[in-house]
Amino acid sequence: MSRSELDLVDAIRHELAAIIPERRCCQRTELAAIADPGRRENIRAVRTIHLLTTRLDEEAHEVVGSSAAARSLASARTAATPDAGQHCRRAYLRGRLLARGSLSLAAGRAHLELVLPPAEARFVATILRRESLSVIQRERRGRTVFVWKGEEAVLHLLRNLGGGAALSALEARGVGRQMRNSLNRVVNADTANLRRTIKAGLRQATAARRLLKVGAIDDGGAVGRVAIARIGEPDASLSELAEVTGLSRSSVQRALAAIEVAARALNEETLR
Repeated sequence: MSRSELDLVDAIRHELAAIIPERRCCQRTELAAIADPGRRENIRAVRTIHLLTTRLDEEAHEVVGSSAAARSLASARTAATPDAGQHCRRAYLRGRLLARGSLSLAAGRAHLELVLPPAEARFVATILRRESLSVIQRERRGRTVFVWKGEEAVLHLLRNLGGGAALSALEARGVGRQMRNSLNRVVNADTANLRRTIKAGLRQATAARRLLKVGAIDDGGAVGRVAIARIGEPDASLSELAEVTGLSRSSVQRALAAIEVAARALNEETLR
C-alpha cells in the first residue's frame, strides 16, 4: 500500500478504537472481544482496552484475569444469542475487528479480513447473519477467515460499527476512481469510434477514386459529388460531407454505401 493508503487505514482504525460504548454490557462485550489479538500487537487496541478497563473499573479487572481467548469465545457466544441486543453484537464485532481485523486498500481495492478460531467463528457467522452483514467465509490453515471485498462491502460493515469521517474519505476515494474509470471508458469509446470513422473514410476515398477513374460512377450525380467530396476529405463526418455537397445526411450515407457496393462489385469483376 502507498503511504496515503496506510494513513487512511490507520485513520479508520483510530476512529473505530475511539468509540467507547455507553452501556456497560457493551463495554464488557467489546473489552472481551478486543483483549485477544492472537499473535498481533495493536497500539489502537491497547488504548481501547485501557479506556474500557477504566470505565468498568474493578469489574473489568476481575474479567481481565481470565484467559483472553476464553473470554472472547464466551463474548461471541453471548452476542450470538437471540436475546442479545444489536448494540452488544456491534460492540463485539468492533472489538474483534480492532484486535484481529486486517484492512488493505492496495491497488485501489478495499479488502478486509477477520481471522478467528473455528469455535468462535461459528458464533460470529450467526452474529453477522443477525446483523444482515454479508460476508465471504473461508477456511485457511485451520482458521476461519471472514472476508469483505470491495469498498461497498467494507464501507457498509464499518459504518454499521460506528465509522465516520475516515470512511467518508474512503468513500470519496472510491467515487474519484469511479469517475476516472468512467471518463477513461468514454475516452476509449470515442477513440475507437474515431478510428473506425477514419478507417471507413479512407476506404471510401480509395474506392471513390478508383470508381471515378474507370468511369463507374457519374461525377455529376449525387453519388459522384459525394465521391469527390470524400476523396478531398477522407476524415470528414457525414454531416460535414452533407454540408460540402449540399445533400442531406441520409443522402450522403446512401451514396457512400453505394460507392462501397460498387467497389466490391468492381473487385469481383476484376478477379474473374
